[in-house]
Amino acid sequence: MDSGVGCSHLQRYKASTGLEAYRTVHAWFATPVTSLARAKKASSCICHTCHRSGTRLHSCLSCITFACWGQHMKEHLKSVGHKLWVDLEYGNVYCGGCQDYVYDNELLAISEQHQLQAHKEVGLGTKFMPWSPSMKEIEILEENTGRLGFSKNSTTGLRGLINLGNTCFMSCIVQVLIHVPLLRDYFLSDRHICQAASENQCIVCEISKLFQEFFSGVGSPFSPHKLLYMIWTHAHHLAGYEQQDAHEFFIATLDLLHRHLIYKTSIQPSSCTCVVDTIFTGKLQSDVVCQVCQGVSTTIDPFWDISLDLPAIAEAASLSLEDCLKRFTQPEHLGSMSKIRCSHCDRHQESTKQLTMQKLPVVASFHLKRFEHSSRLHKKITTRVNFPEIIDMTPFISGTRNITETDKDLFLTEPDNKYVLFAVINHIGTLDAGHYTSYIRQHSNLWFHCNDHQILPASIQQVLDSEGYLLFYHKQILEYI
Repeated sequence: MDSGVGCSHLQRYKASTGLEAYRTVHAWFATPVTSLARAKKASSCICHTCHRSGTRLHSCLSCITFACWGQHMKEHLKSVGHKLWVDLEYGNVYCGGCQDYVYDNELLAISEQHQLQAHKEVGLGTKFMPWSPSMKEIEILEENTGRLGFSKNSTTGLRGLINLGNTCFMSCIVQVLIHVPLLRDYFLSDRHICQAASENQCIVCEISKLFQEFFSGVGSPFSPHKLLYMIWTHAHHLAGYEQQDAHEFFIATLDLLHRHLIYKTSIQPSSCTCVVDTIFTGKLQSDVVCQVCQGVSTTIDPFWDISLDLPAIAEAASLSLEDCLKRFTQPEHLGSMSKIRCSHCDRHQESTKQLTMQKLPVVASFHLKRFEHSSRLHKKITTRVNFPEIIDMTPFISGTRNITETDKDLFLTEPDNKYVLFAVINHIGTLDAGHYTSYIRQHSNLWFHCNDHQILPASIQQVLDSEGYLLFYHKQILEYI
């Protein structure tokens, strides 16, 4: 029997009764499509035997009876012989004769239609529906058995980018975004539903096309001229053929993606769950402590990256990424010239300020501030910063930053906050005449050096020996809450 037409009991029911009963029950009690239906479901969905709104409530398809899963459904089947039920949580059909849930294409189409209506009705916009192949597409797939796949040394997803005139800063950021695993999964699963009014207005669509190009299997360099034009259109400060800052371009691109993803939706930017915020957004906690009463004032702010100052040190000396993070999260005395009004003392007092990570992002982006701009001079800071392949962010999380040495081992052994390096962007040359290149981890320990159109194999040691301007780490273990 065709797996898309359910069981024989359901087929006989459809032939004699039709689909209207299922359509009505689904629209009113499974997935209410109007405010009146939602109110009706809230007040009426109780078991007609025990009069409780128990779990897994089902509705009989042959009469107006609601019953709890299990015994009450069996009693109804035994007394009147009605076999078919609708699960009022998900709209699935259960057959008491087969003692299993049954699948039917026509009922599924009704269910999906009601889900779309309900999603729009409550202000959630267009509901994402996963792609499923049509019969014609299935035939094409069966005729073309060759598939792009990942072998141990696969280069699928690697592609050079043509420099369009001082656009190496853009090429590097594109290479990084293409190799963010969760971003790749999002775009290659066709998750984006465009809300733009006209063509070439949505940067999310353009990034989606980039992913298609990179994973098409074509090896020749690609020209990202459309992306460049869209950046110029939507971020005017980056327009023109001058060399731009890769860090500034990275933040501008994330901002545009974020804004276009929530365009024409009711999502509030402050509580956004778009793919950009899901991957890149962390939360920074600022604790200001009054030095008189020890009262603490705490604020939480979102961040997409952490910019780290590089201290002036001797020419031959170096420091580590951990050193920079310790400096970033250590308490800072604000001094007598920067007194802050204490809500407890009700007067201006001297205080200390400390920044810590209240929530870690999936991708931790570190910006080493190598470019110094002041009224007197503009220069590049070439201080050597040693960065590891794996970094544990536990010491910099709120609540663990100032723990004692005796307790420190309890936290540092936790694997949940370890991050692994997957991309590094370097700036070669001077502030006035420089060039950006990047190192990208393709998968496992396979690294490549991306220099505009040129892609060459690289070793992890080459990556760790590079100067480093932007460092990108991915969390090793993801928690799903």
